[in-house]
Amino acid sequence: MPKMKTKKAAAKRFSVLSSGRIKRSKCNKRHILTKKDRARKNKLKKTGYVHPSDAGLVIRCLPNG
Repeated sequence: MPKMKTKKAAAKRFSVLSSGRIKRSKCNKRHILTKKDRARKNKLKKTGYVHPSDAGLVIRCLPNG
């Protein structure tokens, strides 16, 4: 049986915490920032978590954690 490879695109976007939750970054922070107000941009700085219903898909892409 060959080794299971990590999907590198998923490894760059997600990280698994010790509690088992999956951390992700928020979207809409790259460009067209002039029309977004300061409070919205500050909220986008914070990290989010993957919803439990989607966590299985992400874990399948990250076999080595």
